[in-house]
Amino acid sequence: MSQVNISSAPPIPSTDDTSSRRWHLIDALRGFALVGILFVNVPDITRLGSDIPFDRRQSTLMDTVLEFAVQTRFVPIFAFLFGLSAMLVIQSARHRGTGALVPMLLRLGTLLLIGIAHGFLYPGEILREYAICGILMLPLMLWLPRWALLWSGVVLTVAAYAVTGGGLTTLPGLFLAGAGAAAYGLPKVLDAGGRPVWITFLVATALAVPAIVWQTTEPGDPRFTNAGGIAGGILSVVYVTGFALLWQTPVRRVLAAVFEPLGRMALTNYLAASAVFVVVGLLVPFREIDDLAAVSVGALVLIAVQSVLSRLWLRHYRYGPVEWVWRMATWRRAVPLRGAALPAA
Repeated sequence: MSQVNISSAPPIPSTDDTSSRRWHLIDALRGFALVGILFVNVPDITRLGSDIPFDRRQSTLMDTVLEFAVQTRFVPIFAFLFGLSAMLVIQSARHRGTGALVPMLLRLGTLLLIGIAHGFLYPGEILREYAICGILMLPLMLWLPRWALLWSGVVLTVAAYAVTGGGLTTLPGLFLAGAGAAAYGLPKVLDAGGRPVWITFLVATALAVPAIVWQTTEPGDPRFTNAGGIAGGILSVVYVTGFALLWQTPVRRVLAAVFEPLGRMALTNYLAASAVFVVVGLLVPFREIDDLAAVSVGALVLIAVQSVLSRLWLRHYRYGPVEWVWRMATWRRAVPLRGAALPAA
């Protein structure tokens, strides 16, 4: 179907129609990012060790693993993919011959309501910030040409990391960069795993070495240090490009089986994980426990269960339950739920 320009906004050209197909790699990357975020969120949701005096807490191997391999590494991926997915929705609206402004406002407004409700379970949740930032960035996503969209995102992201070391200040730039990258057909580039992906992977890996060394000079939770935040941003590029390169190998079957169902139902799984650990927290005195390894094992078990349940669900239904409601709110019409979205393993 040819693209219809139905507004006065400058068109966002694309080298290929990325809005007309499902990108399985993007879904798997979203699931991969969700796993990393869950490992970081679970200690916060359970208030792990919060009743233990700070001077009595012990740093373990698991703390080190989280600080150098997980924390600050996955939120940038998720934020970038959020902007990328927003552009795919915008492109989809234009291919339908409808305006993109109203569907996106409904989509982001619904996400805001979901985030507010989720905040009662997990006060540290970030969906509200995603929704508000998305609404603020929406005019730029809709009306900037793709080159301006991409470069404004890159500049804002680099500036945010340079000034604050990461955190919420990176969201506007990552959203715009993701949207601009989608307009340039990044899903197809990643899916091909060719020379651009290899070059980016090698450059990011080379930069990651001094960044991690720098992080060792600022010990503590990397979410609250400039070195940790910047190292996380660089490692997120390594993770995305490395994942895309593995996607070209026989390992792809494993990656798809584990992470794609999680990514297809990312919102449902994110909310469900909070509910599960809040309930478990009523039974287990996490505040008096300082065992990050045990909680991480619990998170791993939940991830495995969610991956299996998501795959079983998607054999019979097109969308996760929350994603289904979100999609209907976006397009203001009933959407069929039944119909396999993933093939049987």
